[in-house]
Amino acid sequence: MANFVKEVTQGLGTILTGMKITCKNFFNSNVTVQYPDVDPKEKAGSSFMPENARNRLFVIMPKCTGCKSCERACPVKCISIETTKVAAHDPDKPTMEDGKRRVMWLSKFDIDFSKCCFCGLCTIACPTSAIVHTGEFEYSEENVEGLRYHFSPLSAEQVAEKKRLLAEEAKMKAEKAAAEKAAKEKAEAEQAAQEQAQAAAPAEPAPVAEPAPVKIEDTPKTEEPKDNA
Repeated sequence: MANFVKEVTQGLGTILTGMKITCKNFFNSNVTVQYPDVDPKEKAGSSFMPENARNRLFVIMPKCTGCKSCERACPVKCISIETTKVAAHDPDKPTMEDGKRRVMWLSKFDIDFSKCCFCGLCTIACPTSAIVHTGEFEYSEENVEGLRYHFSPLSAEQVAEKKRLLAEEAKMKAEKAAAEKAAKEKAEAEQAAQEQAQAAAPAEPAPVAEPAPVKIEDTPKTEEPKDNA
């Protein structure tokens, strides 16, 4: 019986707590708006969205290094990135926003906002803060293709040209490496042939030392004794 009374008391207390919150907010002004008839920023009394609002993304391309961290972090795979290495003899000599030399061209940087869930993981993963949320939330389209945004500054012709320069550079490096390999193999073959020829040549006989001349000294003549007869 005591438990029953306790449970009833707790239930009534929970109901009263909920009703208290409801009555407190019942007479306050509403916080929702009849969008699109009323702009939410107008209702909030500001021309800017909150700083932590997660709306449409934007990519600051001069900051982007092409590391693809945002693409890997995206849970719905709405980011698609393709990079092309900057050729050493590229006449453009691109640089980053901080003045450092750019290593990769961003030949493709697309975001499909029909898939984006606005989780913000891409903005956290980016090491250079190149991808950010904006205050823009009104970008509905009648055609889904209009929700696929292309941020790469390069045209299709420019991308093809960058790839051609890179292919030429790779070809030149391959030809140089092949020439160096052929020269090395030729030198090794010549050295091996020389060593083989030296091994096959007959050995020269060792020179015979001439005997040293013997000096014969003159011996004194002895006189024969005379007979005294």
